[in-house]
Amino acid sequence: MRRIIKRAVYRFWQGTRALAAWVRPVEDTLAEDTLTPDLFALYCRMRRIERQHSLRVLRDLRAHGHTEPDVLVAALLHDVGKTRARFFLPEKVLVVLVKAFAPARYHRWGNGPLADKPAWQRPFAVSAQHPAWGAEMVAAAGGRSLAVELIRRHADPLDGTVTTESDRLLIALQTADDRN
Repeated sequence: MRRIIKRAVYRFWQGTRALAAWVRPVEDTLAEDTLTPDLFALYCRMRRIERQHSLRVLRDLRAHGHTEPDVLVAALLHDVGKTRARFFLPEKVLVVLVKAFAPARYHRWGNGPLADKPAWQRPFAVSAQHPAWGAEMVAAAGGRSLAVELIRRHADPLDGTVTTESDRLLIALQTADDRN
């Protein structure tokens, strides 16, 4: 329960920061220097707050010594799948609360085609399915297979021990994402 409360407080702080996103600059040149033109076009489809978040994740990874191109691409594009459907702050709050306190309902409401969802379930589908959508989008835009894999897996808990370079990079991405 303590972990849930700590996570809720963090998410509240994160939401408060999101409210002020429109006044903070977005240094898109950093993303442009990191991504290919086709991947940068995907990045530009994200909303301002999502781009700011992605840049914070990128900077966090770099500050912790990560220079692998695929994890840096994944940092910038891990949430690009959210561009398939609008996902507003109050909906994000609801999704976070349901995911924390009723995970079975979160998974039930998040599964299935987005088009088949009633309006109130669409945010759950976006939250649950955006990693797969983002991976598809990045692959179609020419992203490398490791970056695509990291994006697809970025919301998945890692089961077992870290045995591959992909797992090590996934943990780094997830840690940076959680901190930002």
